[in-house]
Amino acid sequence: MEQAAGRPFTLSTLPRLLRVNHWIKNGFVFFPAFFATVILQPEVLWRTGAGFLCFSLGASAIYLYNDLRDVEQDRLHPEKRLRPIAAGEVPVAVVPWISALLAVAAMVGAWLTEPLFAWVLGTYLIMNLLYSARLKHIPIVDVAIIALGFNLRILAGGILARVPNSQWIYLITFLLALFIALAKRRDDLVQADGGAGLRASLRGYNLQFVDAGMIMLAALTVQSYILYTVSGEVTARLQTDRLYMTSGFVVLGMLRYFQITLVEKRSGSPTKLVYSDCGLRLVLLGWIISLAVILYAR
Repeated sequence: MEQAAGRPFTLSTLPRLLRVNHWIKNGFVFFPAFFATVILQPEVLWRTGAGFLCFSLGASAIYLYNDLRDVEQDRLHPEKRLRPIAAGEVPVAVVPWISALLAVAAMVGAWLTEPLFAWVLGTYLIMNLLYSARLKHIPIVDVAIIALGFNLRILAGGILARVPNSQWIYLITFLLALFIALAKRRDDLVQADGGAGLRASLRGYNLQFVDAGMIMLAALTVQSYILYTVSGEVTARLQTDRLYMTSGFVVLGMLRYFQITLVEKRSGSPTKLVYSDCGLRLVLLGWIISLAVILYAR
């Protein structure tokens, strides 16, 4: 594998190499404790915080493995060519060692925090190794694996907080993650039409299929969330019947994401959108604050 010429490696390269900005996805680990209203308990906060860090280190290990496998293809992509490995900022020979070190650190930390959590994290790592090696090239399976990864974060969060997870949180998380993954595939298709190159899994998609799938998943996600907020079991367990008031933020968030995807045609990286789009940030912040008030201010 030929090493591309690039800038020398510096400490400022490390966050981009590990994709630290993508660690926000691991915030799903906090959701079970938040919804169970135990997130403010010091032991729960420490355990879920440790779980977040372990998941983040493990995810970075997978990112490095994936970037190493795709380095030649990434160098032909208008955005991915700027990643440190593809840009030649990091010697290719050291990448497997960094990836292995991160994976070991994540697993050791997970085991010391909670052995059962270590099994969940290990499952996530194995699943994503298979994803990077083969499964990401299989249409529909690729987005399903991404969605399952978020469900594993929810499972881990319940284990770390020592609270039972409702079936609703698994269902809504899976549907939402599928929706966002399809939006990313749509952006890949648009870029491919612009000459960015077509990855193997995209040959099983077209814009009509992806648009129909996104509409279906958006409807199911919103419906599931509303049913969750008015569920008798949920209102009894959380001792409030006001959760339905947060549904508006979910609807607005979906509409904004559709606007970004279909009108503005920039649904590439969901992480970048959360950081850069003011509308999405306001909706997300409003949703979190309204939930916090309803669940904690009583």
